[in-house]
Amino acid sequence: MKVRQSVIALAMAGLAAGCAAATPAQTQPQTQTQAPASNDTPAPQPTESNPAGDIPDDTVFVTYRHPGQPYEVKVPEGWARTDLPTGAGFTDKLNSIRIETVTAASPPTEASVRRQVHSGDIRKVDTVTRKGGKAVRIVYRADSGPDPVTGKVVKDEVERYTFYRAGREAILTLFGPVGADNVDPWRTVSDSFQWAAS
Repeated sequence: MKVRQSVIALAMAGLAAGCAAATPAQTQPQTQTQAPASNDTPAPQPTESNPAGDIPDDTVFVTYRHPGQPYEVKVPEGWARTDLPTGAGFTDKLNSIRIETVTAASPPTEASVRRQVHSGDIRKVDTVTRKGGKAVRIVYRADSGPDPVTGKVVKDEVERYTFYRAGREAILTLFGPVGADNVDPWRTVSDSFQWAAS
């Protein structure tokens, strides 16, 4: 009888052990730790802004003809115009265009144009070809006129083109602050100059 009880006890013990093994183990919930944000994330780039005086790429150019003068030139639409005896001035914010004619006994040369410009900061004097013909170009720097409200003066980069025909010079002058990227607009204006058909 004792042997039988021992066998039953062992069988019960084995059954209990088997059941325990079959029961899924209780696991502690794992806490997920989030990695700290990396300091290597690139900072957002600042919005690019155009330098003061840049003429917008979408500027529309319109033809200006002075009554009684034998030329035409394209200027940005909407710029304020000041009429002059043989031409006009056009201004918008920090940029200006001026076109005038004068009588001349002979065609301009690089030396004669250099003598006409009273600036100690001449950058270039050369002869260029534009659609309206050859012109002597002088590039120099000069102080702008004072702002009518603030009185502030800025340093201008000036491109001046002198065209010639039959005893007459047409002088096209383009003003903009130093550092402004107006290469394309100024090329549009200087390329648009045309003598009227004779």
